Amino acid sequence: MNDDAPLRADARRNRERILAAAEDVFLERGANAALEEVAKRAGVGIGTLYRRFPTREDLLAATYSARFLTFAETSRSRDAELDPLSAMRVYLEELVQHTNVYRGLAASLGTVLQVGTPGCVATGEEGVRLLRRAQKAGVIRFDIDFNDIVCIATAISLATEQDNSKVRIAHLVSVFMNGIGIR
Repeated sequence: MNDDAPLRADARRNRERILAAAEDVFLERGANAALEEVAKRAGVGIGTLYRRFPTREDLLAATYSARFLTFAETSRSRDAELDPLSAMRVYLEELVQHTNVYRGLAASLGTVLQVGTPGCVATGEEGVRLLRRAQKAGVIRFDIDFNDIVCIATAISLATEQDNSKVRIAHLVSVFMNGIGIR
């Protein structure tokens, strides 16, 4: 369904109710919660939910889009403050922290980022920009691409789902960054 097309008032209200319910359910039960529960809390039928959000990843991406948009904007706003390697390190740490907001989101991170919501697009574009900036500065190897960054964010998110302390995340990101740096 074309998300750029204007929605009827009732469809817009249903979409908003679904997103609000999904936020609550995903925060309470994780990204793998039953979508039937989301529909029930939103006061819509499961068919209505699936018409608007054909896959779980579509719903996760839509629910998370505003967070990802803010994340990307915050990252870009730090440009003058951080050298290219530090900027990439902070981006990766914060991506992992954001991914751990919904327990279980890590397993779908790569697919969610490809959905195409404004937040997903902005997060991907910012990651690619930071990676290219670091590669141009000669501090990250040129054989690394953004998909590698997403895979590592996924792995670190999975590893820190139970213990998602900033110290643990920073340590694992550091191990990875040491591995992709130019020596």
